[in-house]
Formats: sequence, C-alpha cells, structure tokens
Amino acid sequence: MLITFKSKAAADIVMYKEHAQRILELLDKDIERGIIVKEDAANAVATIEEAIADSRTHSVSGLVQHDVAEHPQPNEDGDHEHAPIENISFAARAFPLLEMLRAAHEQGCDVVWGV
Repeated sequence: MLITFKSKAAADIVMYKEHAQRILELLDKDIERGIIVKEDAANAVATIEEAIADSRTHSVSGLVQHDVAEHPQPNEDGDHEHAPIENISFAARAFPLLEMLRAAHEQGCDVVWGV
C-alpha cells in the first residue's frame, strides 16, 4: 500500500506505508491520514533528524541477517544463494519527507496525507 504526502511547499512524496509508518510513529501520527501543521514542522524535523542519528549508530541486526539466510531466493542460475545484502538506511527512506518538512517549515505550509 502507498501513502502520498502533500504540501504546497514541495512536490508530492509517495512512500510505501510500511516505510512511512516508522516516521509517523516517531511523530505520534496516524498512518491512514493526518496533518503536520506548519507550527509543528520544526519539531518534526528535529525528531526525524534525531532518529536518523540514532539509526546510524546501529548496524543491521542479527535477526535480519538470520531471516535472509533462512529464506534464500534463487539467482539467475537457479542457485539458492543470496546476493550481498543491500540495506536501505532509515536516513535514505526518511530524506524526502524530511526535505518536505523543512520546506514546509520555511514556507509556512502544512503537510498532509490520506486526504
């Protein structure tokens, strides 16, 4: 499922709900629909930046690596060996919304989704 973030300050941002959920949980917001008003945009930016800094201090957990090893997918030759794990960091996933929130704060606009 997809979620679209909208603001007059920036182009729409489309994310998978599962990726947006972590960000919205940090902000105590509902995944289905909501608003970050212009007055709260600066706090939202600070909260996300703090979570990004925290995420950079933690590597991929052993549980994730174990899960990948337990569920091998066949490669082009039909072998069940994994390609190297390519993790997309929380920072990379959060960046577009973070930029939208920064622009919304600077321009005095709200950010909405699910409407």
